[in-house]
Amino acid sequence: MVAPGVGGGGVGPSRWPAEEELDIVRRKVVKISGRDEHEVRVAACPYRICPLGAHIDHQGGIVTAMTINYGVLLGFVPSNDSEVLLQSGQFEGVIRFRVDELQKPIDNPENINWESYARGAVYALQNSGYDLKKGIIGYISGVKGLDSSGLSSSAAVGIAYLLALENVNDLVVSSVDNIQLDKSIENKYLGLENGILDPSAILLSRYGYLTFMDCKTASPSYVYFSELSKNQQPQGQLPFKILLAFSGLQHNLPKKRGYNTRVFECKEAARALLHASGCEEASNMLCNVDSVVYEAQKCVLEENLSRRAEHYFSEMKRVAKVSLGNATQKQLILHSLLCISMQA
Repeated sequence: MVAPGVGGGGVGPSRWPAEEELDIVRRKVVKISGRDEHEVRVAACPYRICPLGAHIDHQGGIVTAMTINYGVLLGFVPSNDSEVLLQSGQFEGVIRFRVDELQKPIDNPENINWESYARGAVYALQNSGYDLKKGIIGYISGVKGLDSSGLSSSAAVGIAYLLALENVNDLVVSSVDNIQLDKSIENKYLGLENGILDPSAILLSRYGYLTFMDCKTASPSYVYFSELSKNQQPQGQLPFKILLAFSGLQHNLPKKRGYNTRVFECKEAARALLHASGCEEASNMLCNVDSVVYEAQKCVLEENLSRRAEHYFSEMKRVAKVSLGNATQKQLILHSLLCISMQA
């Protein structure tokens, strides 16, 4: 995901990022840093969609995901010292801080801004024991209008900063570890109690596949869709298109208390169900509640908790159904279940 120098280009039939997009980012970094264009590296982190399984990752559920051919580009060069200097294509101002400064979690969500994700990346690396000596001089840009639109732009930004800081400090970090580092940015630094769907989708997805992520075991599996209707498709093209319908409403989740409230209600539902079934030693997550226990004990749940539990178990059923049958059956099942899931 980090392309060195000039001529990196996109990979795969989707060709994202395009060479023109990379050139724009490189030129911005040259202007900011005064360095040669061949020194500029680019971290490319795509946005993602979640066809089925939305909002159950924080409960250890199984989710589905694909990345799309839009995303975040972070052009950067190593700074000569520990300073971080950043500009944005979407936000005004200049960020300046040092990677040897101790970063502390944000205690007031209203203080979260575009600077927070860069500081959060440093915080996550610091708290995981990584030694940061060099900062970055960089320019970050996403797709205009798609920030806070439900495509996981915040995770893409956080991962881009992680990859850049790791690159200039010669750190070798696995995708699995970066998933946990991004989760640390969101959970510990920003205070958002989300799961691993977003970073897993960004770091583990494959072109032409639907990714299944078991968020309890943190293990991915894949369903190959390119074989569907292969005789009717030009080489390298998928047999479907993705329509993104944007309502015009944008949500900055770390600033909204509603998301964490829903996570809390899910945990309370798990606690009540585990207590009713005599399994109180398990942690309060719905993935620890057997579906048979849920059906037998769901009557103990009050309205809000019942709604959260019903969403979790119904989404788990829908995700499970997609893994059944041959490729054509999978496509038909996914299409019908998407319609049901959008109503849930």
